[in-house]
Amino acid sequence: MKKIFYTVLFFLTAVSFNFCKIDNYDEPQETLKGRVVDVVTGDLVLTDQGSEGTRIRLRELSWTETEVSDNFDFNCMKEGIFQNTKLFKGHYNVRIDGAFIPLLRKTIAGDTIADETKYIDIKGITEVEFEVQPFLKLEWIGAPTVSGGQITATVTVTRAVSPADFKAKVEPMGGYNDDMLNVTDVRLFVSQVPFVGYREWDNRYTTQISYSGNSFDALLGVPITITTTGVIPAGRTVFIRAAARINYATENIKRHNYNEAIRVDIP
Repeated sequence: MKKIFYTVLFFLTAVSFNFCKIDNYDEPQETLKGRVVDVVTGDLVLTDQGSEGTRIRLRELSWTETEVSDNFDFNCMKEGIFQNTKLFKGHYNVRIDGAFIPLLRKTIAGDTIADETKYIDIKGITEVEFEVQPFLKLEWIGAPTVSGGQITATVTVTRAVSPADFKAKVEPMGGYNDDMLNVTDVRLFVSQVPFVGYREWDNRYTTQISYSGNSFDALLGVPITITTTGVIPAGRTVFIRAAARINYATENIKRHNYNEAIRVDIP
């Protein structure tokens, strides 16, 4: 009986010791900071706050216990910058996907055409910058006006990548057609928070204008005036952003390009 007791006790002690060893790793303390900029202008590429915006995907390459490491995803901030302060030290592939020409381009068969992702060692505070080709560029024209609880704003939408360059980069991936370049909608998002975008918007006041086929082509670079819907109560402070997207999905999401948020006080 004693022999059985000591055998069980030894087994439980060994298991407990192994669990302690597993839990004894240092907490991740390395930091990755990054910027996403327009390769032509050097401007930050503004985006949405959630998964509909710019996604950062990390894959640790220095971890060899498994053949393929799991991906670790997080999202860019609306200003076009990102940061993660809880990473393990190691060698990583850093990939971003958003409303711009894909940095990793493959054929339908899976053959790599271009790999513009980053391969970096993350240790301490590591900084990285991605130069990308956004699909569209949006700019405010003048200041928004308020009348009767509605906001009217004017914006221009232009292509940030030429149709020829878009086709040259995207067509070899397969399934290409010219309709991918069509601008499908322009939105004026309204929110009570400055993170206004697809994740943070008030559908009582947000306006969307949809376009069919290539009908928006004639409006490229032309000032477009958009007025919010509903009536925003007097005394409120809201934030607005304009957004537009083309008929092309990156990682199965048709993402918007944005301009900067503006604060509007309703008198």
